[in-house]
Amino acid sequence: MELVRWEPFMNFDNLHSVLNDWFEGDGVSTQSRTSTWHPAVDVLEGKDAYLIHAELPGIKKEDIHVELKDGNLVLSGERKAEKLADGVKYRHAERVAAKFWRSFSLPETIKQDSIEATYKDGVLEVRIPKAEEAKPRQIEISVH
Repeated sequence: MELVRWEPFMNFDNLHSVLNDWFEGDGVSTQSRTSTWHPAVDVLEGKDAYLIHAELPGIKKEDIHVELKDGNLVLSGERKAEKLADGVKYRHAERVAAKFWRSFSLPETIKQDSIEATYKDGVLEVRIPKAEEAKPRQIEISVH
């Protein structure tokens, strides 16, 4: 079963714009270029570390922030609007310019000082190493 984020008022952000387009009858969508945005994120667990992959296409490294705060890993930043040339306007827009924020509770059994983040091809990867006591280990069985 897949979990889907329900945001009942999400589409009201651009209601005025949509109604104007409908009454003007030109058939062109001029959706608002600012809205809320939640990047897609995968959380993986390996033998030695947790990995978080966040899709952040078109965002500059300088506009992404990774912070460890009160046992939570916080990813935040902003996708900025493109500057259009004079005489150019949007006829239809689906990519929004927006700030984003995602927070993940971390277990106590991690190496906080060894967390690393890399950014390549629009994907942010955060590697969170497990502490030695958190790694699975084989226990010998003795016979008496």
